Amino acid sequence: MNSRVLVLNASFEPINVCTARRAVVLVLKGVAHAEESSSTWLHSARFSMPTPSVIRLLEYIHIPFERKSLSRKNILLRDHNTCQYCRHVFPPLDLTLDHIVPRCRGGDSTWDNLVACCRSCNNRKGDRSPEEARLRLMKRPQAYNLHVNRQIIRYLGRADETWRKYLFY
Repeated sequence: MNSRVLVLNASFEPINVCTARRAVVLVLKGVAHAEESSSTWLHSARFSMPTPSVIRLLEYIHIPFERKSLSRKNILLRDHNTCQYCRHVFPPLDLTLDHIVPRCRGGDSTWDNLVACCRSCNNRKGDRSPEEARLRLMKRPQAYNLHVNRQIIRYLGRADETWRKYLFY
């Protein structure tokens, strides 16, 4: 019941990812329709249904642009759990957040100044700039926006083949 389910707007635009439990509630309330289902089934005393893997809302929801909160989890999702200096993928527990412009030099904790970084690269960089430490960023960090949100949904959807036709790979 904690598996991920892709949520589509009525226009088939991907807008969110939720748990299977939440998706089942939306389908049973008549708010959403299951577009794709997984191979597992949910059973009750009088009812059985396949667990949805993609649901579509029946009424279009206007999603205003919202600023996503700056958090370790969101930075790691944006950077795909990849060290932005050595380009290796790590489990989230083995990654740190690095300030490109160090805080001791006036660097802020913002989307544009934080990147995912492995412990060894972070120790190597220390309180220097990447250029001073002879490190090169894989890509310039981006502030959270609609494009970054779609990248995150695509990244989460790589594990589920049924999401591919909705994510515009």
